Amino acid sequence: MAEKKTLSARFMNATGKLRMFFGPADQGGLGGPVKYTDDAAHRRRQQELQQWDVVRNADGSTYLVSREPEGEK
Repeated sequence: MAEKKTLSARFMNATGKLRMFFGPADQGGLGGPVKYTDDAAHRRRQQELQQWDVVRNADGSTYLVSREPEGEK
């Protein structure tokens, strides 16, 4: 009697068949330049990050604390 294939073996078999239609995964090089988009969403996220200060502990862990507004110091 034929042995039953494991779940991982069946999954790899299915993804192998899908590769015939979709092709291999795209693997870019690590040596190329990093491309940043400076759109409205990126500028909004950068502005939101200005309200936080990063505190780093001696053990290397980090956390965020709310930055005090300029007028309240």
